Amino acid sequence: MAAVPGNEVVFITRAGKPDLPNVRKLEYTPARKPAAGTHRYLRLTEEGILNAQAVANAALEARKKGFRPDVIVAHVGWGEALYLKNIWPGVPLLGYFEWFYRPFGTDVDFFKPPSVDDVCRIQTRNDLHYLNLEIADWGITPTHWQWHQHPEAFRGQITVLHDGVDTDQVKPDPQVTGTLKQGLRFKAGDEVITYVARNLEPYRGFPSFMRAAAMIQQRRPQAHIIVVGGDGVSYGGRPAGGGNYREQMLAELGDALDLDRIHFLGKVKYDVFLRLLQLSAAHIYLSAPFVLSWSMLEAMSAGCLVIGSRTAPVLEVIKDGQNGLLADFFSPEEMADQVDHVLDHPDRMAALRRAARQTVLDRYALSKCLPKQIQLINEVAAGKKRAPASGGLITLPGGAKVTQPSLAPPRPIQATNRKAR
Repeated sequence: MAAVPGNEVVFITRAGKPDLPNVRKLEYTPARKPAAGTHRYLRLTEEGILNAQAVANAALEARKKGFRPDVIVAHVGWGEALYLKNIWPGVPLLGYFEWFYRPFGTDVDFFKPPSVDDVCRIQTRNDLHYLNLEIADWGITPTHWQWHQHPEAFRGQITVLHDGVDTDQVKPDPQVTGTLKQGLRFKAGDEVITYVARNLEPYRGFPSFMRAAAMIQQRRPQAHIIVVGGDGVSYGGRPAGGGNYREQMLAELGDALDLDRIHFLGKVKYDVFLRLLQLSAAHIYLSAPFVLSWSMLEAMSAGCLVIGSRTAPVLEVIKDGQNGLLADFFSPEEMADQVDHVLDHPDRMAALRRAARQTVLDRYALSKCLPKQIQLINEVAAGKKRAPASGGLITLPGGAKVTQPSLAPPRPIQATNRKAR
């Protein structure tokens, strides 16, 4: 949109983020971190408010210099857009709604039953989300699974539309080769099993994968396993006793693993990541019932045979035996069986690989998603918003009806509390 002559795009972001061509970047820094004495249920809420306050101050400075947007697009998960409509009254807001937390039926109770404390904490964690659902004129979310987590009363104002995968860049390459630091050289068709996650952690099934890896190595003496991901934690808690999950699993499995045939690359550059996908004979992707990783769709776009977990976000995309294979999240043996099935029947798997890429071409290609995103932004800028309550009437207990009072248009605020008390 910034490349279109006459458009002005302003990007408000935390300090240190990349520059974008033709985009004016405004940076903000929260006044402080959440206070040590804040109730732990409310620390993320306080952090979101501090973000919102700093963003409002940055926006206020832009307004003083004459800038007024036609539309605001914001990821609302960290509170940043919470006060922007006070700075620019009447400007429509399109909110990116990534995840609404539920104590049951999703990630929270997937590994163990939640305590009462867990349930109360998760319930409170959605307070910012409710405010943003109320403030936004329209919403967008990447998958139907993520859309379904939101309260039913708000789903009608949220469009399901994925960010998109660049299928022209992420595509199969039957001639691909790759060399590891150890001097090992691979080509398409070799028994290369891949696993990718931002960080190696239970939310992405890393312990189950490692136990499957030991079984795969025992069954297949020529197989090499390549693991991409950092040692931090993106989702969930850190391992008990310190360290990281990679070290924990290596200690658990000990001599059951052949360390010469499992390769931990850490975080890699994007071109290396793509080449690994193109080399992959079988790609294992596991996820708790949470946000679907973009890497799974990229793997499918690259023509990988994905062995995915039989969990809700994966089931939305992969149909077992049609465009990939599925295994139980907690069953390393079933994962290893599926790897055997793939590597023992490469010709039979070719149709599934083609179908995997076609799924992405049909539903998730950037060439299709991006025009729809721009269309949605234009629609919101033109006034697309949720329908108001019919009649403006409120029914009281007993059946009496009163007229809902109309709210005066908000006046622009002049400043926020800079001391952030």
